[in-house]
Amino acid sequence: MSNSPVNILIVDDIVHNITALEALLRRPDVAVLVADSGTAALDLLLKHEVALAILDVNMPGMNGFELAALMRGSPRTSHVPIIFLTATAQDASRTFRGYEAGAVDFLYKPFDPRILQSKVDVFVQLEQHKRQLAAQLVTTRQMLEANEMLMAVLSHDLRTPLGAVLASAEYLMRTAADEQAASVAARVKNSSLRMARMVDQLLNLARLQGGRLPLQPRSIELATLCRSVIDEFASQKSGKRIVFDCSGDTAGAWDTDLVWQAVSNLVNNALHHGAPDGDIRVEVDGTADDVVRLKVANRGVIPAEVFPHLFKAFGANGNGARSREGLGLGLHIVQEIARMHGGEVGVESSEPVGTVFTIELPRAVALQRGSFTRR
Repeated sequence: MSNSPVNILIVDDIVHNITALEALLRRPDVAVLVADSGTAALDLLLKHEVALAILDVNMPGMNGFELAALMRGSPRTSHVPIIFLTATAQDASRTFRGYEAGAVDFLYKPFDPRILQSKVDVFVQLEQHKRQLAAQLVTTRQMLEANEMLMAVLSHDLRTPLGAVLASAEYLMRTAADEQAASVAARVKNSSLRMARMVDQLLNLARLQGGRLPLQPRSIELATLCRSVIDEFASQKSGKRIVFDCSGDTAGAWDTDLVWQAVSNLVNNALHHGAPDGDIRVEVDGTADDVVRLKVANRGVIPAEVFPHLFKAFGANGNGARSREGLGLGLHIVQEIARMHGGEVGVESSEPVGTVFTIELPRAVALQRGSFTRR
């Protein structure tokens, strides 16, 4: 389609006018479609995509203005640019009527062939660029779909052996003959859990970037969701205490799974990057009418040079390299999830207060297609 000729429609009831225009405009990358009446032109427009229509104003039966009005009234042809040609004397009211009918130009005969040719060239180039962009869009969409499929296959195929490794590590930890064996089994388990998190992050990133992770908002309590996330982390021996606090009405309409993941990513980030002897504080503030705020704080401090890259995919940590605990996707995914809900993510980090990540979530989600209203 991108290499096929661009169609130009000529509508005129005089044969020699059509012959002259054909000779002027025909070239390898342009196909000239000819109609000698408005009715014949409409028939061609139903069969072909047209980049430009050159219409004679004075035609018996249906004149150029009437044909233009019909074209503008149809979704299929409303976007087609129109150039009017007329042999009558120049008339300001007639010119205005042509532009009012949707023309991009109005030329009076005799016209300079070079002027018409240059105008037509512009629309031919625009159509060619449009086709190139459409082809690039299709290619990009196919690449994203292939990427997501690859990530899905990898995650599915990796989860099975990872499950076996985790189960074996748990068994070895319970039946270890000595402390050294138990320590080795614990390292195997922790490494497997870390790999499982990486697999999940890669899959979710592929879905988010491909726009194939649609929101499924429903009414939930953010405070209840946060407690469930904290309970899961509390079962792990991190050496840190997670303190939770909430105030106000924490109800809203959000995608439970996505928000759960965002909270989990922030808590996991605080556990791994906060000060070793510092506690984690999770706060949910529902005192505002339109938004609910979530804060996750730790005693660590983010280096100033890391801030510009903090929410980028595969971003760097404070040492200039990716964290050993993941791929640097956690905060990027948090930001994408917040944006999908129409919210924002912010961060403050300094010696007196430590590091505080804040998510603001509107209580009702405005979807890209349609809307979701809180009830």
